[in-house]
Amino acid sequence: QVQLQESGPGLVKPSQTLSLTCTVSGGSITDSYYAWSWIRRPPGKGLEWMAVIAYDGSTYYSPSLKSRASISRGTSKNQFALHLSSVTPEDTAVYYCNAFTGRSWYWGQGTQVTLSS
Repeated sequence: QVQLQESGPGLVKPSQTLSLTCTVSGGSITDSYYAWSWIRRPPGKGLEWMAVIAYDGSTYYSPSLKSRASISRGTSKNQFALHLSSVTPEDTAVYYCNAFTGRSWYWGQGTQVTLSS
């Protein structure tokens, strides 16, 4: 069973770059047909899909975030990461990493990111 654990700074200042990491266990980020995503939930709003990196390294982004978001992976550490530049208070949210194995979905517990000046 795939397990995911997010890690991040908790507090970020406006205009900075937010960097989050998801550590994967119980599966490899290069396993065929697996896809690894970042999804967030702003306070009082629904889930927002942000970006995905597939098992082959291909990436796709939400059109609304494409100019600011970058998703990458570290195969040696079995991790994938999200970098979101030029953050604003609207980026305050709980950020989740997510895995789709072709048959099942798995979620991390989420990490709260708050913009604070």
